[in-house]
Amino acid sequence: MFAIQHPVFLEGQRVRLMPLDNSHFAELIQVGSKPEIWQNMLIRGYDAEVLMTQLKSLVLKRASGEMYPFTIIDKLNSKIIGSTSLMNLFPEHNKLEIGWTWYDPEYWGTGYNTECKLLLLSYCFEKLKLVRVQFQTSETNVRSRAAIQKIGGKYEGTLRKERIKPDGSYRNTVMFSIIDDEWQEVKEMLIELIG
Repeated sequence: MFAIQHPVFLEGQRVRLMPLDNSHFAELIQVGSKPEIWQNMLIRGYDAEVLMTQLKSLVLKRASGEMYPFTIIDKLNSKIIGSTSLMNLFPEHNKLEIGWTWYDPEYWGTGYNTECKLLLLSYCFEKLKLVRVQFQTSETNVRSRAAIQKIGGKYEGTLRKERIKPDGSYRNTVMFSIIDDEWQEVKEMLIELIG
């Protein structure tokens, strides 16, 4: 069984992950005001009140041990560029999910997500000694699906009508995972991608 010991700080060449904190909210709300971020997400995060409520909830969920949210920072300019979380924690099964990841669109396709995932996966498999890390996304979120596969996520299947979106329509959820047996190969691939 694993336990996430707060605070967790993870740092790479260009990315710093810090525990989500109230002091990050204003900048995250500014970054999150871009509607394209939320096209495939389950909340309307471009609405400042909605995002503020979500961010407050994430901090409370960390305090209760339900999840561990991070703020993503570009080390080169100390700018907050998004958020990600360790969630769906199952210590008794040595597994969790990396999710609720979003970035300023200026950072899409720039390699920051790859480095972020290397930091998170290294922490999960090497520090927490997990056997499984999973990822979920909308079946229609082509960009997210490609990003998960790029970092080594293996497709496991599609959960039909698994969520209800804000507009009342249904979302089919696509599941991916990386397991401990695959980690060294995935790690080498991620390090090569980052260059």
